Amino acid sequence: MARCTAPSRGHRTASAAADCPACGSRSRGYSSYQSYSPTYSSYSHNYSSGNTGTGSTGKSKPRWSSPGSSAYYTPSEIRTLTPVRESIERRSSLPDRRDIFLCHAWDDRKDAAKQLHDLLEDNGVSVWFSEKDVLLGSMLLREIDKGLSKSRMGIVLVTPAFLDRVKAEGIADKELSALLAQDLLVPIIHNTTYDALREVSPLLGSRSGLSTAEEPLDSVALKLAELVKLN
Repeated sequence: MARCTAPSRGHRTASAAADCPACGSRSRGYSSYQSYSPTYSSYSHNYSSGNTGTGSTGKSKPRWSSPGSSAYYTPSEIRTLTPVRESIERRSSLPDRRDIFLCHAWDDRKDAAKQLHDLLEDNGVSVWFSEKDVLLGSMLLREIDKGLSKSRMGIVLVTPAFLDRVKAEGIADKELSALLAQDLLVPIIHNTTYDALREVSPLLGSRSGLSTAEEPLDSVALKLAELVKLN
């Protein structure tokens, strides 16, 4: 039987272990595993920390997310927001555009809508906001259309007050369909549910978006800021 040379020569290096008549075969097998392991580790790191990598929760970063961003997205959010991002990129050459048009119910103007507006501006986003840009008493869809024509994308803050307004005024499916077809409109569900939205507007409710039931409003604002920024 071959005798191990470790007592006299040591096995501190891979070559010393390989030269040992007793341990050489095991060392070569281990060495082969080691040569593969760094490749796997490198792949794991790139997959989990890169822009397209997934985290431990199954969330990941889309291609437009900055490497240092703290925001992670669900697969559904990425599928929903990717067409919007592509539309934003196509409209990037249009001059004098606000980044986001914020559509909301009148009753939310000093509460949730103002909070979202401020969070977006804190993230460096220019916002078309009724308190600054829209005449009082204007028709909802008319102002959405006007705002979107001067903005790179639009968001609809869906709250209980918004649902009440939709019930009272109604939404023309044909007009709303034209807006949604441009992939420029993202619903933000706040203090209500998609089911409640679908009851009053099946068309808008069919479009996925972001919800504060899943993450706080400041995280929603960060994702919208990443979505619309081109640099």
